[in-house]
Amino acid sequence: MPEITRSSHLQTVITTFETSPGTCQDLLDELQDAYDSFISRQAGFVAAGLHVNDAQTRIANYSQWARREDFQAMLRSEEMRVRNRRFNELCRSFEPVMYDVAAVFG
Repeated sequence: MPEITRSSHLQTVITTFETSPGTCQDLLDELQDAYDSFISRQAGFVAAGLHVNDAQTRIANYSQWARREDFQAMLRSEEMRVRNRRFNELCRSFEPVMYDVAAVFG
């Protein structure tokens, strides 16, 4: 289960995908399959969530990892490289960015 705290030593990664209503569901299906069958089974994976805007033009992915190196190792794997090429075919762009939690509310 994701936990958002400033004191957490987890690595947070937020990836945004620019897509279109015509390919949004296809991309979402590919992302869900990637998490179900590969990403969630990688060392250091903690949790993730997928979010879609109302217009179906953007997908945001929030994930947490035990360590920065765990995320980087998953990203560099041959399977993920193949999957990322498929994601790229289904969207205009996507960019994973690592973040530190600066503040939490609620």
